[in-house]
Amino acid sequence: MVTAAGVDHVRLAYHYLDDGDVDGFGSLLHEDVELRRPDAPPGQGRAEVLRMHREGLVPPARHTLDRIVAEGDSVVVMGRVGELPFVDVFTLSPEAMLRGCRRYYHVAP
Repeated sequence: MVTAAGVDHVRLAYHYLDDGDVDGFGSLLHEDVELRRPDAPPGQGRAEVLRMHREGLVPPARHTLDRIVAEGDSVVVMGRVGELPFVDVFTLSPEAMLRGCRRYYHVAP
């Protein structure tokens, strides 16, 4: 079950990333976190995901969050990077750590 702390961790993750605080972001990640995005190579484990962010393999961006929905062990965030709409689906550990994130972009046909 997602707790308020889990939703807060998701919000805080965007804050840290938008500010370029990779260490702060890392403090929210589960040791076995898994990152899947169409604009970056897949990442498995906290150390690899942080390395990807430090080395610029995950494009830096400013996020605008439009809606957050939480249920079970998942938090779904709908928002925009610039004008590009995205959806992130987070999976949380029982301790409210970020265990997984899969990003989807909307691309006009």
